[in-house]
Amino acid sequence: MHTIDGRTRVCGLMGDPVEHTLSPLIHNTLARDLGHNFVYVPLQVERGQVEEAVRGAWALHLQGMNVTVPHKSAVIPWLKEMDELAEKIGAVNTLVPCRDGYKGYNTDMTGLKRAMESEGIRLCGETVILLGAGGAARAVAFLCAFSGAERVYLLNRTLERAQETASEVNRAFGRDCIMPLPLSGYEKIPDGKYLAVQGTSVGLHPHTEETVIADDAFYEKIHTGYDLIYKPYDTKFMRLVRAHGGRACNGMKMLVYQAIHAYELWNGVEIETAEAEKIIRILKEEMGING
Repeated sequence: MHTIDGRTRVCGLMGDPVEHTLSPLIHNTLARDLGHNFVYVPLQVERGQVEEAVRGAWALHLQGMNVTVPHKSAVIPWLKEMDELAEKIGAVNTLVPCRDGYKGYNTDMTGLKRAMESEGIRLCGETVILLGAGGAARAVAFLCAFSGAERVYLLNRTLERAQETASEVNRAFGRDCIMPLPLSGYEKIPDGKYLAVQGTSVGLHPHTEETVIADDAFYEKIHTGYDLIYKPYDTKFMRLVRAHGGRACNGMKMLVYQAIHAYELWNGVEIETAEAEKIIRILKEEMGING
């Protein structure tokens, strides 16, 4: 650990809970490797205390903050500025100092885009199957539209929720690129091979043998499956994608790249790919993952 002194710049993660977070490991490793006098700590902030937390962070001259559940939308009224993508999504996970306060960004989605690009996946011009219409999947729908995806088939257990999300995104970007469907609607998707993003919590530890759709016919439509979950490291969704000849990725790189983008915003640097790969190796060791 590097020395902490009177010039150490401090950032942190506000959320409830924060005990499980891997973010301090990522950011403090980056600070050590890059020789920055910087430290990152978890900050427990309960519901109803978001305004006080933001004002207190500014008064204490915190270099910035990450924001996690349940505060990603609740923090918005207390910000001075908003990045375009974060404003469209309506969710913020990174606060960066600006004049008289903080500007909100959503590095979850820029991190996902960078993670996908590191795997050779491009959203521009792509047709995507997106599972889920909740918080994470909703943000992915916005990212797909923002990045120029040609069409997104949005499948959700509750069709009404999918319709609401589709209407929001289509209205925000002025084009009908999001098509809402029930989960069984994959049968209506034209034959072909698609990028599929698993944006629900189904399959998350400890329910590792669950998946949103189990039908083999669905997985025949997938050339690449991207699961936002990283614990477990190999989900049932991923295994089914591979069993039908597709390529499968998990959310580990998204976790790392969202943190990297936040670190870059706070410190005015660009992180090299080799450093990102090192962080991924460290996280895998921390989680006891081999290979």
